[in-house]
Amino acid sequence: MAAEVHGFQTEVTKLLNLLAKSLYSNKEVFLRELISNASDAIDKLHFLSLTDSKLLGDDPQLRITVKADKEARTLTISDNGIGMTLDEANTHLGTIAKSGTEDFFSQLSGDAAKDSQLIGQFGVGFYSAFIVADKVTVVTRSASAKPEEGVRWESEGSGTFTSEHANVPARGTSVTLHLKEEEKDFLESWRLRDAITKYSDHIAVPVMLWEEKYQAPEKEGEEGKTTWDWVQVNEAKALWTMNPKDVKDEQYKEFYKHLSHDYEDPLCWAHNRVEGDLEYTSLLYIPKNAPWDLYSREQQHGLKLFVQRVFIMDQAEQFLPNYLRFVRGLVDTNDLPLNVSRELLQESAVTTKLKKALTKRALNMIEKLAGDADKYKIFWKNFGAVMKEGPVEDYVNRETIAKLLRFASTKNDSNEQNVSLSEYVSRMNPAQKNIYYLVSSSWQQASTSPYLETFRKKGIEVLLMWERIDEWLMGNMNEFEGKKFIAVTASDLELGDLADKEEKEKTEAAKTENKALIERFKLALGDKVQDVRVSDRLFDSASCVVSEQGQMLTAQMRRMLEAAGQALPEMKYILEINPEHKLVKRASEAADDAAFGKWAEFIYDQALLSEQGSLKDPNAFLKLMNELIG
Repeated sequence: MAAEVHGFQTEVTKLLNLLAKSLYSNKEVFLRELISNASDAIDKLHFLSLTDSKLLGDDPQLRITVKADKEARTLTISDNGIGMTLDEANTHLGTIAKSGTEDFFSQLSGDAAKDSQLIGQFGVGFYSAFIVADKVTVVTRSASAKPEEGVRWESEGSGTFTSEHANVPARGTSVTLHLKEEEKDFLESWRLRDAITKYSDHIAVPVMLWEEKYQAPEKEGEEGKTTWDWVQVNEAKALWTMNPKDVKDEQYKEFYKHLSHDYEDPLCWAHNRVEGDLEYTSLLYIPKNAPWDLYSREQQHGLKLFVQRVFIMDQAEQFLPNYLRFVRGLVDTNDLPLNVSRELLQESAVTTKLKKALTKRALNMIEKLAGDADKYKIFWKNFGAVMKEGPVEDYVNRETIAKLLRFASTKNDSNEQNVSLSEYVSRMNPAQKNIYYLVSSSWQQASTSPYLETFRKKGIEVLLMWERIDEWLMGNMNEFEGKKFIAVTASDLELGDLADKEEKEKTEAAKTENKALIERFKLALGDKVQDVRVSDRLFDSASCVVSEQGQMLTAQMRRMLEAAGQALPEMKYILEINPEHKLVKRASEAADDAAFGKWAEFIYDQALLSEQGSLKDPNAFLKLMNELIG
């Protein structure tokens, strides 16, 4: 039967075109990726063989081999792991099973250096072979298949691949790279040994290199002999089982890349061994960049699970809460059975204890990271929005998470989110009892908001927020270290001792003096507003709208729900006016009710525009404005 020709998934074709130009700055990473894949295949076979020993057959010694053939200019990486069927080979080697691939490709700019870094962050695994090869041949046989059900897969990386059944005597997978002329140095033993030692020393099974060995002469006068033999070049010791004191930083970094298939070094890590009622070892990492699928609902996130050093499953999400889904790593415990399933994990008391312990380990790691301002800036840029899910999701650790949150504030003239709640509290005026914040649709809108006028005048710092999750976060956080959160858009700012006595008297006098004007506004606006009153927060602006503190649906939340297609009843605000503003004074001079009504409408719409960033009928607003100033 002739080999069938298949077209690569569109994303794969794009990726191969880029890899063909050798965009990776470090070409030798292809060897790390292929050995890492081989290691995963062996882990899977090891796990399955616990319940089906027949899978190992007469080949129980699991290993990875690397062999160069200078004459044929090929390099072959083989394993005796789980192997693949024809369907599996077509699927795994012909598609990229990742969400976010379109977003990934949209960010490629054509700048080789920048694109190389992006490709590395995305992780390309098997396809990295095409960095150094102009043709790749894969021969594989599933551990559960017969020799005649083996598979031969081949591609030149030009958009198509061929696959067919082939007679393959042993289980496992061999990937043969037909190297490009300019990549011949990867046929040299010293080059391969150096790369394997550098990137794959931590692989838990032997990595054997076909290497030339010199044998000294037995007697004087005789010539020495050169022979070829398999030589183990890695330690083959699971890194997480080692004493943390004996592990170098470079080893931790390379193990992270093997574990995550990330190209970048991790931001930080934590390696812990715990004995007692609960025995486990954990090795947790925080990536330098957010994975492409961080916000994908379909994508599973979690730790690798090992039981008694045996790999059990990838992405076991039961051991960390969802807001820590960016944490990579593994947990190895003796307190779970080897035949544990995802369903059993959900019901296990051990899982509950491990989740509690690992969550604290992860938060402690982030707390330590927060001590390095530069690194924490990188962390917050990538994972800040996810961390904001924490106070709502994890009530037990709410206070710890709250200390890790960062916000922009009126203390700075930039949108950089670098102010912690602890810093805010430490800077509070002694008379200040509350933490004030403003949620808007953008930093620009927040930083220029009229709601800040009284706070700027009094020198009170306000936290500025504009991310979609902020409204939800603040709706579920009532206080921090005994300080109540108050939105500056609330009808009652609860200024307490911060309220200036003279200003208070002035406001009360203004309310009395402008009682007729307020009634006139109420009559003109009717049921469009909940109430109208003289403002004690405005100095430069004509008006603003406020809502009752604790109101279930705030303006920002309404916008999100409406954007999601939910129909909501019209929201009624309290309109606050500044009688000293020339716009309000001009309105008060309107002789007839019809003219005043237009001014009242204009002043109200202006306040809505400032609060919401948009109006339902902007054309009507512009028409009214032109009429009034014409």
